[in-house]
Amino acid sequence: MWSSKDVYYISDGTGILATNFGKSLICQFPEINFHEEKFPFIKNKEEAQKTLDYILKHSGSKKPLVFSTLMEKSSREVFDTPEVEFFDVFSEFLERIEVSLEAKALRLPGFSQHTDALKMAKRVGAINYCLEHDDGTRLEEYDEADVILLGVSRSGKTPASVYLATHMGLKSANFPLTDTYLNNYRLPDRIVTNRKKTVGLTTTAEILHNFRQKRYPDSNYAKLHTCIEELQQSQQIFQKYKIPVIDTSGKSIEELATQISQEIGIIKKTVN
Repeated sequence: MWSSKDVYYISDGTGILATNFGKSLICQFPEINFHEEKFPFIKNKEEAQKTLDYILKHSGSKKPLVFSTLMEKSSREVFDTPEVEFFDVFSEFLERIEVSLEAKALRLPGFSQHTDALKMAKRVGAINYCLEHDDGTRLEEYDEADVILLGVSRSGKTPASVYLATHMGLKSANFPLTDTYLNNYRLPDRIVTNRKKTVGLTTTAEILHNFRQKRYPDSNYAKLHTCIEELQQSQQIFQKYKIPVIDTSGKSIEELATQISQEIGIIKKTVN
């Protein structure tokens, strides 16, 4: 058994996939010491040959492990030599998938990076939307929202809204149920027309009291009876407009965000 082994991750992109793939395999051999190096952005056969020369110079006699996500065929062939143990991630799996799907893959270097860039652009847009539509601002733009969160003050609307934007790429607006709406048991027309993508948040009166007490000690806003009354009023509003309600008490932000997205049927959109 080898006591140590050199490992190289090579890619025509960032090398993240090759690295993650290789690491997920070699971690199953904790008794062996692995010395790892990454070579990203190998764009042609010449760069591939220089990389192989470096590998053979430093660990040729040890027959190192090479994990590759190179797309360009001539570059991949450079490493297909008995002097290294070559693991071609795309060749191993992509060809099998092509047979299974009866279709040809694009085989474009860095295509996943382009996809990631699009996802990042969407996420940045969602974050900007979330920040611009926090606490009831720009109500006239709620038609653009993926999800609208309602609740009394300190019921968890803003943290949930931010998480939905930053981690799930959803345009999330949140609207506070103030006395104007609680005492009249009504919602703004813009929310009523978008109630199918609206979720109400609630919590226990004790938790709400503790949150408010820390921010505004001994105020009427923080009194327990105020919290009880506001939560009851908000519940009646949710029932009136048939808005689904989620209790935030005892839930992590991840659990809450997942439940919100499932409640209004947008979980598939976040995956795609």
